[in-house]
Amino acid sequence: MSDPMMPLPAIEAEPTSVPPAVLLANHLKALKLPTFVREYEKVAFEAAQDRADYPRYLLRLCELERIDRERRMVERRIRMARFPHTKSFDTFDFAAQPSLNKALVLELARGEWIERRRNVIALGPSGTGKTHTALALG
Repeated sequence: MSDPMMPLPAIEAEPTSVPPAVLLANHLKALKLPTFVREYEKVAFEAAQDRADYPRYLLRLCELERIDRERRMVERRIRMARFPHTKSFDTFDFAAQPSLNKALVLELARGEWIERRRNVIALGPSGTGKTHTALALG
């Protein structure tokens, strides 16, 4: 039985001809961290300029990865919904449709009706923004 206080022998690393940057990129791809692969050098340079410590460097990379994953998730869900167009309320002209209750539409955009498992029905004549509003809510 070995002594628990005795240090483990050092394991000699075999010299490799593969540059560390290539190995790092390979590992990050295997771990499915594409934003890390794309951004780690740039963020490292910025962290060095700001004299940021390693945890702040890793935190920034993790933040970028998470933001990118959320963006891709939204894009994937929109594709899966098979919307004919992508619309948002940023491009909707509420002034052109004064009969449309802007406050109500923006309240619906908060999404509480989804959490409460409620339906939304858009009724009105042609050209009043029903499709644009429905796609933006989607």
